[in-house]
Amino acid sequence: MSQFTKPIRSFAAHLVAAAAISAFSLAAVAQGASAQTARLGGVYDVTVAGLKIARGSLSLVVQGNAYSAKAGMEPAGIGTIFSTGKGGAQASGWLGRDNVRPSRYTMASRAADRDFYVDIALGGGRVKSADVTPKLKKSPERIKVTPQHTRKVVDPLSAILMPVPANKGAKNEAVCDRTLPVYDGWTRFDIQLSYKEMREVSGRGYDGPVVVCEARWIPVAGHRPSRIKASGIENRYMEAWLAPLGKSRVFVPYRIQMATATGTLVVEANRIKVYGGKDTAAR
Repeated sequence: MSQFTKPIRSFAAHLVAAAAISAFSLAAVAQGASAQTARLGGVYDVTVAGLKIARGSLSLVVQGNAYSAKAGMEPAGIGTIFSTGKGGAQASGWLGRDNVRPSRYTMASRAADRDFYVDIALGGGRVKSADVTPKLKKSPERIKVTPQHTRKVVDPLSAILMPVPANKGAKNEAVCDRTLPVYDGWTRFDIQLSYKEMREVSGRGYDGPVVVCEARWIPVAGHRPSRIKASGIENRYMEAWLAPLGKSRVFVPYRIQMATATGTLVVEANRIKVYGGKDTAAR
């Protein structure tokens, strides 16, 4: 995997998944759609140290509480110099009152002349099957993924959906009070969010307040501790800017950033367009 794809795949796996980084507004119309069908299309930019390296795309359909999304990523800007790799991901499932219940996740990408593939089926709050390529190399150091690790998890793409109960008096800051249990087919990890501050943003399809959460990546299983320590990934600063779109209590990342050895990695919407549905702020 090239130097271009390594930081993107690593960060995406922590919060938005490889080849799914473009799906920031996945739930923008989910609770405002009722039984109607709503569709969303978007284009997203990925930069490192201010230089554009990739472009993401998204198509989404939400009907009632069911969602289905397809996202893709390809090199752009200076990224075309260092990599010809590209990939895509799909996810589907249902939105609960305060959680997400995914049913299927697939991802396929090619980078540095290698193919990466994931097919995960979920149901009843657990992973029913998982097919991945390539397989993890055997190592006595690697922490084994057990059935317990694959219960009550979400796939990387569905992990960006953050419904919050409309409790009386609940503040928007409460969206940061959560831990996302993610399984990507190879590894199991948590993303722990905590409240930092409120900000105002404009443009890119959303104008208004965002909740800024600090994010911490916590390895659970499937990893090699020595590799994690050497990479320093646990100590890298990450944050997510979450926007309440429309009148719903669904929050989605407006911007995600992470410190890397080569500069700050930023994933941010370039333009978003919604078709159908109602009470949405993304236009």
